[in-house]
Amino acid sequence: GDGDRVLMVDEFGELLDGDQLLYILALDLKSRGKLKGPVVGTIMSNMGLEIALKQENIPFLRSDVGDRYILEMLRQKGGNIGGETSGHMICMDYAETGDGLITALQILEIMTRTNKTLSELTKNLKKYPQITENVTIKSNFDVMKSKDIALVVSEVEAKLMGCGRVILRPSGTEPVVRITVEGEDYNLIVKLTKQLVDKVKLIIR
Repeated sequence: GDGDRVLMVDEFGELLDGDQLLYILALDLKSRGKLKGPVVGTIMSNMGLEIALKQENIPFLRSDVGDRYILEMLRQKGGNIGGETSGHMICMDYAETGDGLITALQILEIMTRTNKTLSELTKNLKKYPQITENVTIKSNFDVMKSKDIALVVSEVEAKLMGCGRVILRPSGTEPVVRITVEGEDYNLIVKLTKQLVDKVKLIIR
């Protein structure tokens, strides 16, 4: 609505989200010796982004969801690029607020300068499947302090064997908790998401 985000579509009609655009920007800055500090994503940034940046020896940190938290961490760590999966990028060399036009122009300039397509620029980033389910909770129930829920989360994480994540995020606007399971094996995370959601519902009922 206010032009602070951008998503792009590659030559094959595939949607590129903020994680993929952040990857392009980070690699280009590094290649030109202009990357400062760590790249900052959020707890919802895809695990594939973190792995792909690690392969390029680019440090990556996660903030809470929200551009103000990304900006705060960039300032603290001396970074100059961060963003959310939604396409909300903060490019500190140009502005300290999200600006879709600035992001889009930078990506287009990279494509022109390198003579590479979007698919070529992101070919080494393999995104992990993610599934998110909303579970209604009582207004006075603190999901993040529940030992029972922490235990079932740990059980699911163990089944991912280090190749995935579980994220619980209470909504700030409605009485729900958002449960996200991420991993390499789509069929496994479908199964684990159902198991986790069912167990959480039993605990909070």
